[in-house]
Amino acid sequence: MTTLDAWLADAETVLAATRARRLDAVMDAAVEATVASLAAGRTLLACGNGGSAADADHIVGELVGRFLRERRALRAISLSANPAVLTAWANDYSYETIFARQVEAYGETGGVLVGLSTSGNSPNVVRAFEAARRLGMVTIALTGEGGGRLAALSDHLFAVPSRCTPAIQQVHLALYHCFCAAVEARMADA
Repeated sequence: MTTLDAWLADAETVLAATRARRLDAVMDAAVEATVASLAAGRTLLACGNGGSAADADHIVGELVGRFLRERRALRAISLSANPAVLTAWANDYSYETIFARQVEAYGETGGVLVGLSTSGNSPNVVRAFEAARRLGMVTIALTGEGGGRLAALSDHLFAVPSRCTPAIQQVHLALYHCFCAAVEARMADA
């Protein structure tokens, strides 16, 4: 049985290891690219599976709604959020291409794709990044240790130094909250 103290200690360890990676420059570059894209009227797309799908929805909720400040709505779509599209495409074609198909529909040159995959190897997220690259989109990945296949497809990679899915997801939450706060601050002041 895992005790709360042990669980929190593990979370602190992964947070500290991520902090030691000094991802400030990656965060600044990802925020800068996103702000430039949104300011130009382009759309941010986000995707992931399972808990990472919920995280994609969460990111989009913070950008379309608000995070900490009152400001205009920002253009963002979660590719995990439409069950009719997901189930129709997966049933008729392939689960591996459910996000790539939506990138084809909603993506645009200069837009942004944020993908979350704790392994960095989720086939449908990888295929979405490949489609985004073909369109000339900016790609931002939140992954676990090493980045998996997404590492080579990412303009901005946040690879959490862990292979434990819940620990990675806890750090992803902190990372994308920082991302949303920074994007929002820049867009609210624009």
